[in-house]
Amino acid sequence: MMRPLAIIATGLGACTPTGDVLRDYQGANLEIIDADLVAVKVAMAGAELETDVQAYADCAAAQYALDEGYGFARNIRRKVDQEGSIWRGDAVYTLSKSLPRGETTIDAEVVVSGCLDAGIPTV
Repeated sequence: MMRPLAIIATGLGACTPTGDVLRDYQGANLEIIDADLVAVKVAMAGAELETDVQAYADCAAAQYALDEGYGFARNIRRKVDQEGSIWRGDAVYTLSKSLPRGETTIDAEVVVSGCLDAGIPTV
């Protein structure tokens, strides 16, 4: 059973212009599934591709990993849906102190830095 950890609202005013598109990051919800397993749900408007939503979830997961003393995360599942102009992402990550195996690994420090540079909110 998932226990809510926190709802991290970036605020309705957390908009980032990218080219001609205005992205509205509408918040991230993190839930602890197990000690080293976390689910991240995000919502945003103005996404052009699924990868925009995936990046938002990765940013939230990377910041959480750093906050909890982990250096890495690995994405094990992600879903992206679009309804009208709102995109929603639902992803699950394992957290670890050392680089995990797999192709979808996240170096938390590198990802958070990239998120800040790109104007994508983190937790």
